[in-house]
Amino acid sequence: MKPEATVFVVDDDEAMCDSLRSLMESVGLSVETYATAETFLDGYDAARPGCLLLDIRMPGMSGLELQEKLVSDRVRIPTIIISAHGDIEQAVRSIKTGAVDFIKKPYKGETLLTRIHEAIDLDARQRLDEAENAAIASRFARLTPREREVMSHLVDGKSPKQIAFELGLSRKTVDVHRGHIMAKMQADSLIELARMRPGVGQ
Repeated sequence: MKPEATVFVVDDDEAMCDSLRSLMESVGLSVETYATAETFLDGYDAARPGCLLLDIRMPGMSGLELQEKLVSDRVRIPTIIISAHGDIEQAVRSIKTGAVDFIKKPYKGETLLTRIHEAIDLDARQRLDEAENAAIASRFARLTPREREVMSHLVDGKSPKQIAFELGLSRKTVDVHRGHIMAKMQADSLIELARMRPGVGQ
């Protein structure tokens, strides 16, 4: 069973946290609240799906500093900034760092819930992409050095005859390598194989 998505709220305003919790629980969303960025970092497990709802001004590490730390640590949790004090410069900075939205307080509940659901959907897609990329990398690692070389030529659109000539191999040998490559990479066509080229979609 897949773990349930959670909305992680980081805001030092206790009343705001209670309000946000009530709003999200009213539509069946799981929610956890943290008063500081530091307590969030202490308790957060990046393997858990969901999104981050983040205030800017907090004691200790600010919301933008937390966002930048997560990015530097390669944690790809979709983040929504929500603040009563945000200015244009802060909004631009947060969006450039990867926030999916910057919402001013007081917020409209319906608008916020829409953005939260979009962020959770984005997180699910990102996790699926990461799992698929990891699976492809694992299959690619099973190829021999020669098979990787032949694959590189195949996805460049070269014919078996061209590959055989350039690598000094027989056409039959290239065909054998091609068969092994297609089987190991679990590709049904050269187009599908080309999409599995290391780096594509990552």
